[in-house]
Amino acid sequence: MVNLITGKNGKGKSKVLLEKVNSQVKEILGNIAYLDTSTKHMYELNNKIRLINASEYNISSGDMFIGFLLGIISGDHDLQELYFDNFLTLSHTSINDLENIINQLENLSKTYGIDIYAAISTTDGDLPASLNDKVIEAL
Repeated sequence: MVNLITGKNGKGKSKVLLEKVNSQVKEILGNIAYLDTSTKHMYELNNKIRLINASEYNISSGDMFIGFLLGIISGDHDLQELYFDNFLTLSHTSINDLENIINQLENLSKTYGIDIYAAISTTDGDLPASLNDKVIEAL
């Protein structure tokens, strides 16, 4: 299942995502990966969570991002949850292409049994209406 945390820049999406991932690590049996565009949240994450600085891997498109995720999934058969901070920058996706990449993530989630959480910076009305049911928190 894909879950979205949306809101304008500076509204606290990263904080909500960090609280969610740190509480989940105590409840699940599998592994968790947290992808970001830097390592600035390294000390805020539980040490059982794998932090991946995706900017180190020269991802330049949404398709490359999906391929990158498939590589992570293939290397960790116990992966149970994926968290994405700063999703649009991380995935090199625009708000116009968001619906397409979220649908691809939904397919990955169903195929591999992985729950996905993404923090997305939006302004009022930017999020495609078809994704509204995936929003778990709007700030």
